[in-house]
Amino acid sequence: MQLTTEHEQLRATIRRWIAEQINPFVDEWEEAEIFPAHQVFAQMGQLGLLGLNKPVEDGGMGLDYSYAAVLAEELAQINCGGIPMAIGVQTDMCTPALAHRGSAELRAEFLAPAIAGEYVGCLGVSEVGSGSDVASIRTTARKDGDDYIINGGKMWTTNGTQADFCCVLANTSEGSAHKNKSLIVVPMKTKGVEVAKKLRKIGMDSSDTAQLFFDDVRVPQRYRIGQEGHGFIYQMEQFQLERLWGALNTCAFAQRAIDITIGYTRERQVFGKPLLDQQVVYFKLAELQAEVEAVRALNWKGVEMVVRGEDATYLATVAKFKVGRLARLVTDSCLQYWGGMGYVKDSLISRLYRDMRLTSIGGGADEVMLQILSKNMGIFPKNTP
Repeated sequence: MQLTTEHEQLRATIRRWIAEQINPFVDEWEEAEIFPAHQVFAQMGQLGLLGLNKPVEDGGMGLDYSYAAVLAEELAQINCGGIPMAIGVQTDMCTPALAHRGSAELRAEFLAPAIAGEYVGCLGVSEVGSGSDVASIRTTARKDGDDYIINGGKMWTTNGTQADFCCVLANTSEGSAHKNKSLIVVPMKTKGVEVAKKLRKIGMDSSDTAQLFFDDVRVPQRYRIGQEGHGFIYQMEQFQLERLWGALNTCAFAQRAIDITIGYTRERQVFGKPLLDQQVVYFKLAELQAEVEAVRALNWKGVEMVVRGEDATYLATVAKFKVGRLARLVTDSCLQYWGGMGYVKDSLISRLYRDMRLTSIGGGADEVMLQILSKNMGIFPKNTP
């Protein structure tokens, strides 16, 4: 895809903001295991970064998806994976269905403040025992007059301890698991919403991850996104963007790992000469670079499909699967060349090693990606659920 001067100006704006307002504080936020989401998102809202491809009438920029793709890549200039992931949840995971399917009233109440950076959003899909298997969720929303009463819980909720609203997938009727679900916006201050605990992880430290409980949570039915019973379909549409965002961002982080490793091995002296001068090192880095270039080309082919309004599910699935595996290879291989410094927790390469491991799990595990791809190929057993 041919990027324009406007794309490059956006890239420069993002890099300048990261260098001045984010990276000086990343180590502090990583240590605290949380970052000030409202403060950071407010800055992004002022720069117009939270609604690049969202409708102008809701406060967005009204640009095509390629601009959002540039943002996804450039967020890899942040010195950790947690903050970019939290931003990605806001832009590409909890708001696409709201932007495309939500009523004008609902968008004004929740999407516009999210684009402005006034509200922090989160996505309530995964549950204990129901992660990649979205159809098996057990959270319910039963009608009572003009309201829904929601009961259940959600797990692995990024931004969950700081969010102002949660886009919750719940069962709103009996029947087929693919036709009985709805997406409902739930304000986090609603009575009965409980942040049960903040989960500690092996990586993505500065991103807060919560377990949520819903105990007779009453919200008006007008908070439902789109048609009742279409929530599973809407969530699958959101997954397409989530997975493509993950592929773009993780691939850029893989490139970052190679770049910083080149810099480190060029300076590190071993037996009187730079480590980078060892053929085994520069050949390996060249091989990794070739793999990153191939996946990035795949990513941007998916971006082009989204821009044209085509279904990019297949390519997004392939890209997400490939980049998850590639990021594990790249960060592990690069860390080796850092020696003891690579094993120090505060070194950037060790942080990327921990943070990028999530890509093969979050947004659908590698095994789920393979299941989707085998179905697309027509080789998935017909009698298998």
